[in-house]
Amino acid sequence: MDGSSAHSLDDGVCVAGDGDEQETRLSALELRMQQQDNEITLLKAALADALRRIGFYDQHFTRLQPTLAGSVAFPPPLGLTGPTVASVSSDQTSVRDQTPVQDPPPSGSTRLRRCSTSDKLRGPRDGVLENHRPRLAKKSASSQSLLSKGRNMDSRNKEPPQSPVATSRRGFYNQEGISIKMFLRGRPITMYVPLQAHNYEELKMELPVEKLKLDWVYGYRGRDSRDNLHLLPSGEVVYFIACVVVLYSIEDQTQRHYLRHTDCVRCLAIHPDGVRIASGQAAGVDKDGKPLLPCVHIWDSVTLQTLQHIGMGSFERGVGSLAFSKADSGAFLCIIDDSNEHLMSVWDCTRGTRQAEAKTTNEAVLEVEFNPADSSCIVSCGKSHVYFWTWSGSSLTKKQGIFGKYKKPKFIQCFVFLRSGEVLTGDSEGNILVWGKAAADTKTLGKGAKETYQIARQVRAHEGSIFTLCVGRDGGLLSGGGKDRKVILWGADLTPERETEIPERYGAVRTLLEGPAEELLIGTTRNAILRGSLSQPFTPIVQGHTDELWGLATHPFHDLFLTCAHDRQVCVWDQEQHTLAWSKMLEGTGLCADFHCSGTVVIVGLQNGR
Repeated sequence: MDGSSAHSLDDGVCVAGDGDEQETRLSALELRMQQQDNEITLLKAALADALRRIGFYDQHFTRLQPTLAGSVAFPPPLGLTGPTVASVSSDQTSVRDQTPVQDPPPSGSTRLRRCSTSDKLRGPRDGVLENHRPRLAKKSASSQSLLSKGRNMDSRNKEPPQSPVATSRRGFYNQEGISIKMFLRGRPITMYVPLQAHNYEELKMELPVEKLKLDWVYGYRGRDSRDNLHLLPSGEVVYFIACVVVLYSIEDQTQRHYLRHTDCVRCLAIHPDGVRIASGQAAGVDKDGKPLLPCVHIWDSVTLQTLQHIGMGSFERGVGSLAFSKADSGAFLCIIDDSNEHLMSVWDCTRGTRQAEAKTTNEAVLEVEFNPADSSCIVSCGKSHVYFWTWSGSSLTKKQGIFGKYKKPKFIQCFVFLRSGEVLTGDSEGNILVWGKAAADTKTLGKGAKETYQIARQVRAHEGSIFTLCVGRDGGLLSGGGKDRKVILWGADLTPERETEIPERYGAVRTLLEGPAEELLIGTTRNAILRGSLSQPFTPIVQGHTDELWGLATHPFHDLFLTCAHDRQVCVWDQEQHTLAWSKMLEGTGLCADFHCSGTVVIVGLQNGR
């Protein structure tokens, strides 16, 4: 090649000179070949997708004849056009369904309808579709020949034979790997099992004989429940979340679990003997979708054996609050149900029989307790009320507390009994109210006021609601605030002596109790249990999400797992230490998450599509 000549290539690159001419030309050709390889790859992908779509339409119109003749529906193209999201409900997880296209049914057979699209292909328009059959048959023959060259669809088109359905505690599972029927919040949901490239034969297996054992529960229900944290004489902390009551030994770092409830636990009470525990649950459904009646379980905290069921069939939507009597060593149990009238009932714990029942109010009832010195006196509180009850035989009568010159708060959140016999309440205005029986002089209160309770004193305690009051072993009073997140120790004359504040990231103080020595245990509204004192900072011993958890993934090679939830948090948990490794607030609700195979990167899918 002449060194002084210039050559114009097809790709528009000009080269000159003898030394660099060949290298430049080769580089240009390599670049051109790489571009063509990329284009060929794209064409192959597009062709494969076209063949899949053609295959679907072939099967679609091939099934049209038996569909029109026998009114038999055909399934949607889930196996060819990729996974589709089947919406379960507004508050339940969507399920991905990837089912291969199946052979058309034999003549005269029927199939279950899985898509309403088939309804549009029957009826008055049958004659229109009939006229297009010759042309569709011709397209079917040509596309089938193309499809047979690309791949063999026989193994994917075989429909598995029907088999018996295996039952589990929560649903029905088809052993052939077709679907599983679950009951979520009482609604029957059919979810289709994703099928991989392997044959159906690999899914035909017996259920394992081994059973899973609950090892650890992460979280605590403090966001929407009260009086939900207790300390046993054994040193174990008792609390609940979902259907599980957890007995957690802080010193030994071990958990035990009471698992006999069939739906969410809503309240707890400890018997005066410190061994027996009463726990009330909400109404639920069994594996067949039939309603399960709410009741109270009385069980042994040492053996975890259920001793008695109280109130089976007596409560409507669930058990809202309960308390053991103390003056008679826990012989009776007072229960408030979650019906519209919030019925109060007193039960004999030994016989399991109801002694008395009465309507309380149509408003929310938040707490109920027996007077520690007199089991015939019961106090309940809730929205805009505090009631002082007298129980005698089968009769329950109430007297409403008189607010008099004091402003009636929107909620009476909590109350405690002092050793002096007075009742202290904490309300949504941040005030501690001291209640006592009305004096004999009833000129200002009216006739019949002698047997009522009135406010003797009001103390401004917190900014925002007072969620909990606690009387210590030495008779001192502790209060926990909502908005200010403070814990305050009060003197004998209700003067503040010491106070501390919990970190904002843990939420407000929901429940407060004394631990060993000067230690305090706090349950918060952000589902954490904190340990500390008035002089030492509080540290979490239990943490969890505050809303529905949707995303879950395990680390590829470490003892870590990842969660994301509706509370916009993404968390990584240490399975060995049973602690939260780290967490991060997201810009939206997390629905799914996973680890990268390297284990160093996390991906989270959000509800807003990001």
